[in-house]
Amino acid sequence: MLTVASLSRNELAARLAGDGIRLRTGRFTARLQADIPAITEGIALLYPDYVLEPDDAFADFHLQIARPWSVRRWFRPQIELLYDGRKLFQPLPLPQALPVFEWGLNWCVSQHCHNYLIVHAAVLEKSGHAGIFPAPPGSGKSTLCAALVNRGWRLLSDELTLIDLDDSTLTPLPRPVSLKNQSIEVIRRFAPDAVLSRPVADTLKGTVAHMKPPLNAVRREADRARPGWIIFPRYEAGSATKLGALPKSDTFMKLADNCFNYSLLGARGFDALVEVVDSSDCFEFCYSDLDEAIQAFDALAKTTQRE
Repeated sequence: MLTVASLSRNELAARLAGDGIRLRTGRFTARLQADIPAITEGIALLYPDYVLEPDDAFADFHLQIARPWSVRRWFRPQIELLYDGRKLFQPLPLPQALPVFEWGLNWCVSQHCHNYLIVHAAVLEKSGHAGIFPAPPGSGKSTLCAALVNRGWRLLSDELTLIDLDDSTLTPLPRPVSLKNQSIEVIRRFAPDAVLSRPVADTLKGTVAHMKPPLNAVRREADRARPGWIIFPRYEAGSATKLGALPKSDTFMKLADNCFNYSLLGARGFDALVEVVDSSDCFEFCYSDLDEAIQAFDALAKTTQRE
C-alpha cells in the first residue's frame, strides 16, 4: 500500500506537478495537482501516513492549485484553486497555498456529500463514545480539539462531523487540525511534540497553521463511532472550568444552526439530527485552562463507560 511517506520529496513534487496524486482521506479521494513547493512541503509534513490511490483510481474531487498566467505570477505572486477546472475562490497570495487546499477540501465535502448530514463541528472519540463539538469561530473549538487529540482522544474530524443518514453513526474524516492566531503557540507549549505546519499570516482567518493528525486516527479512518455527547465549548480568559447540562430541545436547534445541509435534506436530515441528539448527553462548556478541560472530558468518558 503506497503512502505519501513512500515517496521521496522529489517524487512527490514531480507527481503533484504532473498528473497529480490521489490522496485518500477517510471515505473520500481527492486528486490534487500543484506545482508549488509549499504544497509539496505541506503534504509531506501533514499527510505522510495517508494512502495514495493508484493513478487510474476514481477520485471524488479534482483540485488544482495553480499560479495564474498574469503579472501576478511574478509580482506579488498569487494562486488560484480550481475544482473540475473551475475557479472556486478569488486568487489569494502564494504563501496561502496550503491553507487554500485545506479550505478547498472542506468546501468539496460540505457542498457535495449529501449522503451525510454535515455539521460544522469537531468530533472526537474516547472509550467507545464520540463527542461532537460545534462552535462559532473564536470559541476555542479547534484549540480544545488539538489538546484532546494530544491526550489520547481519537480524531474523527476537526471541522466536519459526518452523520450517516441511515443509522446516525459518525463517519471519520481525519485531516490536519486547523489552528489560528494565539492557538498556534498555545498548542506548541501544550504539546511540544505535535507536528505543526509553518504559520501563514494575513489570511482571511488571521495567522493559520495546521497540526498533523496522529497515526492512530489515520489508520482507523474506516472505524465509525456512535455519538455520546454534544458539547458547545466556549473559551473565556480566566474563567473557571464549567460543564453544564443543556436541554435537548435547545441542543437540537443550536446543532441545526451549525449544519451545512440540514434544510436540503428535509425529513431525512431532521430524523438523523433527532437520533443524534436523543442518543447524546448535551452540555455547554466554559473553560480557560486546557489541562482542566481535558480532566473534565476524561472524567465524562469514564462515567459514560461505567454506565
